[in-house]
Amino acid sequence: MSAVLRRVRETSLLASVLAVAACSTGPATPTVPGTGPTPYVPSPGPAAPPPSPSDALSPAVLPGWNDEDHLAAFRAYLDGCGAARDGAARGVCGQAKTMAATTSVTPSSARAFFEANFSAVPAAADGRPGLLTAYFAPEYPARRVPDDEFSAPVLPKPADPRGAGDRAMVESNARPDQALAWMRAEDLFFLQIQGSGYLTFEDGSRARAAYAADNGRPFVGIARPMARQGLLPENGTSGDAIRAWLAEHRGYEAQTVMALNPRYIFFRLDPDDDGHPAGAAGVPLTERRAVAVDPSQWRYGELVWLDADGGNLRGATASYRGLAMALDTGSAIRGPVRADLYMGRGDAAGAEAGTVRHPLHMWRLVPKG
Repeated sequence: MSAVLRRVRETSLLASVLAVAACSTGPATPTVPGTGPTPYVPSPGPAAPPPSPSDALSPAVLPGWNDEDHLAAFRAYLDGCGAARDGAARGVCGQAKTMAATTSVTPSSARAFFEANFSAVPAAADGRPGLLTAYFAPEYPARRVPDDEFSAPVLPKPADPRGAGDRAMVESNARPDQALAWMRAEDLFFLQIQGSGYLTFEDGSRARAAYAADNGRPFVGIARPMARQGLLPENGTSGDAIRAWLAEHRGYEAQTVMALNPRYIFFRLDPDDDGHPAGAAGVPLTERRAVAVDPSQWRYGELVWLDADGGNLRGATASYRGLAMALDTGSAIRGPVRADLYMGRGDAAGAEAGTVRHPLHMWRLVPKG
């Protein structure tokens, strides 16, 4: 994984992410090897194995194919196919770009393009059930100058991030003059789980807080420890509940709880271009058309068919079916039938992302020839 968009689930799914690990996106070139989309810049691992064509199907027989918005999928493919590295995939990507530049692409011609150029191969299961989750790019208020509420510094990458110590040590040694911005402590904590996000200052100006480095410590979720300590009920460790508790106990109590997670993320501030962050493949993510995958099982720039039905979280959408581009990764995203769907920026995207925990089937669309 290269960069980290570590998502924050403001609903019940965040609790499981906080308890285990996170998904990610960030800079395209990792600063250090690690684990992550999760949090944080995981090593991409071995190259994905070449797909076997033995079970190849026409995309036309995929479940839900007739209901797909093929034109929207074609546009997302154009945006992401440049991340592909093998010759056949790059060749088909070039054909798509030529088609877009020389003709008026319609839904029917987009569908014909996919059916003419790809075969669908089911992702081989490894014994674990397939799972679709979702993530988003959070947006938070921030300040240029600290006050009682906005007292947590957004810190830049130090000279030796791996030697900076655990979270408690980093925070105790923080120099106020080095702060890039100031946030509510609980917001910064969630931003660090997400890996990157967007900041809005009091004058209306905006910036993207992009992953710069981490302290090399493992990610430890705080939901289960909070429940064990009686700070929250066992069935009440949603993202909202955790955030509310941290806000109500801002100061020593909250800092002690957050210190249970020794991992610390350092940031840089980039201009906000009103677009979407880049995933591990170095390509900006397209909302609802980009997924984080396990890079030991998938190649960046691959075209993926998702078939996820029957969400099991409150408020879940009945199904998610469609084409998406493999453009990101994360430490919680492991296995051949595991995907994290990027939902976009802001609260609405976050609210939906928190309801996604769907049984999943996946197909890779393999270039013909």
